[in-house]
Amino acid sequence: MRLWNDRHLRLSLTGLGLQYLLALLAVGAFSVNTGNNLLYLLFSLMLGLFLVSGILSRRALQGLRLTAVEEGNLFARVRGGLRLRFQDAGNGRLRGLELHLTLDDGTVEPGFLGAAHREGETTVVLQARADRRGWTRLRRLEFRTRFPFGLLEKSHFLELDQQVLVLPHPRTPPAQPAAWRGEGHRTLALEGTSSPEGARPLRLGDSPGRVHWKRTAQRSQPWVRTFEEERPVGLHLRLDLSAWGPGRPFERELERLSGAVLQARLQKRDISLELQGPEGIREVHGHGPCWRALAMTQAAGAGEGVIPAAPLS
Repeated sequence: MRLWNDRHLRLSLTGLGLQYLLALLAVGAFSVNTGNNLLYLLFSLMLGLFLVSGILSRRALQGLRLTAVEEGNLFARVRGGLRLRFQDAGNGRLRGLELHLTLDDGTVEPGFLGAAHREGETTVVLQARADRRGWTRLRRLEFRTRFPFGLLEKSHFLELDQQVLVLPHPRTPPAQPAAWRGEGHRTLALEGTSSPEGARPLRLGDSPGRVHWKRTAQRSQPWVRTFEEERPVGLHLRLDLSAWGPGRPFERELERLSGAVLQARLQKRDISLELQGPEGIREVHGHGPCWRALAMTQAAGAGEGVIPAAPLS
């Protein structure tokens, strides 16, 4: 890439650089008016420093290649990580780069890359927040640097055209099982001596003797103790797309189911999702596939959903 003839490059003076440039011009004017050799020398040194700042900051942008952008689990209206992987052709050159990523229907916080690894890939995680579920597009990645003296800021743009999938917001599921729609869950306590391990919200069939009173008072809802030998049984979710129409109620239902998937993952429980629509019944298994299915599904009816007669187990 050429130094100045680059349509993806933007050059601007910083506040410090503007002050430095005014001082440089003042020293140059005094040296011309007085003919003082020391002022000429000082002017030459200041001018050389200014040029070196521009050249080094330009070199900090060269030799860095973006290899991949990994979305991870990015939820709507929740901060999540986007992993950017780079390969460095500058042998570990000092960079001092700010990374700015443009995301449709969302914002991405700037990141920083000091120096890339000489061998292999370098990973930078940027915190992103998307406004809605579904596919969204990454538009542009911008590298900014004021290295090494902060006099000039150079920005280099890299155009992107990559889609990432935003998962539904994981709404906290209700503690009362009667409010759960289309899913069942239970635990099996093994025979033998068990010791307390933690706590969880009260479920249908839990013994009153297992109530965790301290946690119940803190959360203002019933919680029970869990035990080391308590073995969780997989959770099965069900969503009838024909019973829901597009709109906020359908989105809230997806968010509630997404929260159930998250809770099952935290509890290390197996999970499956059954989607009923005009094209038939489709079933997916696993936390990641369930999230992706909820993110891409669309309502196929005109109602606001129905509560099944009995939950699944």
